[in-house]
Amino acid sequence: MPKILLHICCGPCASYPVPALRDEGFELMGYYYNPNIHPYTEWQKRRDSLQDYAAAVDLQVLFDEDYDPAQYFQTVSFREARRCFYCYQLRLEKAAQIARKGKFDYFTTTLLVSKYQRHDWIRELGESIGEKYEIPFLYRDFRDGFRQTGINAREMGLYRQQYCGCLFSETERYRSKAK
Repeated sequence: MPKILLHICCGPCASYPVPALRDEGFELMGYYYNPNIHPYTEWQKRRDSLQDYAAAVDLQVLFDEDYDPAQYFQTVSFREARRCFYCYQLRLEKAAQIARKGKFDYFTTTLLVSKYQRHDWIRELGESIGEKYEIPFLYRDFRDGFRQTGINAREMGLYRQQYCGCLFSETERYRSKAK
């Protein structure tokens, strides 16, 4: 059974890819690494949500508990127009390093479930980073399950966020409501 490391941003977003990948015959391990999430209390809520989800579905998850948003801000500073690209790169690179070290067959991400994320960038970066670390990136378009993640979150009582996680997206959320 091929092993895959699944980068996970939160419990709800994992709730569609995890069963889908298991149905494909993959042995999964989750990986929580998200220095982009702001503020710290939001990062904690998402981590806790993933812990609850993982316990409910018997998913082993490696949690990177070193919350370091400075790394994220240094990565995207003066690149705000393409901040998502650099955010994806930061997280996928770390996931690939962990996957290589853990002798996984593949790595991928739950970011692929969101209809708001740039799949072209995620795929391009994943494949490029995979080549760099000699660990294949498994691309799957999980957007068909986006609506289902909300249903799953409600049914399981999981915290579901209202923005991608970064300070910029939170600001955009409130600006759009104010207008």
